[in-house]
Amino acid sequence: MANVIVLFSLLFIVAFPLSINAATYNVLRYGAKPNGRTDSTRSFLRAWSLACKSKKPATMWVPRGTYLVKTIVFGGPCRNKRVTVQIDGKIQAPPGKNYRVIGKDRNWILFTGINGLTINGGILDGRGSNFWNCRRYGGNCPDGAISLSLNNVRNGIISGLKSIDSQFSHMAINGCKNIMVRRMTILAPDQSPNTDGIDIQSSTGVKIIDSSIKTGDDCIAIGPGTKKLLVQRVGCGPGHGISIGSLARSRNEEGVQGIVVKDVTFTGSDNGLRIKTWPRPSNGFVKNVLYQNIVMKNVRNPIIIDQVYCPGGNSQCSRQHSGIKISGVTYLNVRGTSATPIAVNLHCSATNPCNGIKLYHVKLTYWKKPATTFCYSAIGISKGKSLPGNCF
Repeated sequence: MANVIVLFSLLFIVAFPLSINAATYNVLRYGAKPNGRTDSTRSFLRAWSLACKSKKPATMWVPRGTYLVKTIVFGGPCRNKRVTVQIDGKIQAPPGKNYRVIGKDRNWILFTGINGLTINGGILDGRGSNFWNCRRYGGNCPDGAISLSLNNVRNGIISGLKSIDSQFSHMAINGCKNIMVRRMTILAPDQSPNTDGIDIQSSTGVKIIDSSIKTGDDCIAIGPGTKKLLVQRVGCGPGHGISIGSLARSRNEEGVQGIVVKDVTFTGSDNGLRIKTWPRPSNGFVKNVLYQNIVMKNVRNPIIIDQVYCPGGNSQCSRQHSGIKISGVTYLNVRGTSATPIAVNLHCSATNPCNGIKLYHVKLTYWKKPATTFCYSAIGISKGKSLPGNCF
């Protein structure tokens, strides 16, 4: 009899893993339908409200199935210090031409004002293809929605999440502190417009590790006010690389500092390691950046600093020089293949030269021959294996 009780207890733990140590709020209990057609927005909000108000650690559980959800805001502060969103199914945006339902809002799924948030597993499907077509063909399009946004979240963990076909960026981290993103998968076609993987701004202590990003724009975009960022063991490509910027959108702009990107592989991306700034006056800066153990596989611009960034053409840019001051950027052990003859392109501001640029053991080839470098207004040193055209 005792053995039977033990066996039953083990089966109960396996079948109901969320019920043991925390209050669990199953979205099905509050009316959600896992059929991919019924609007489950209110059911999700009800489950979240109860989990957030719980005195003890709580879990909002999304079981297997496909759930249709419109624009939704999961707000805090919560009563307890750890709320978990366990997603075992797929959350989908409205289908087809209904892209305007979420496209008129900046965010599709937003978590805001929470201290202690965990999001585990699951799939977010932004169904962005119809929105992209609107953008491509110049229709009367909404701005488009970011699939997952964290605003003013502290001590957060996003683990094992898969985001596909976002309308705009897949994920945004704004005004946050101590956020871990691990084992995340991001997928969108290489020609999907403005589908950044992860955008970070005004945040400190963000870590992105063991993840894969294949998308139509920047794999990771590092915006003003980003400090103490670690990107490690990430695969990027297709996409536009890992970018600091674009910066100098405004004169009064927070700086970017303490960035570490290491053990990263770029495959077939337009750019690899990029810093981009508009040619405008600005009080902003970029300093203390380390790129280490980087592999390039057929990347168009493996290493690029572009301080004359102007995607709309000269008509949209002033004739002023970029005010962003770039200093203390180290490239250590960068190797692989370039899709263009110039693998290192450092075009810095004429009035604010880049200082303290270090190229250590950079070995990049083009058609099995050493690639070359181009520098303008850049001051630094090169050690170890250096490319032809070294301009320091």
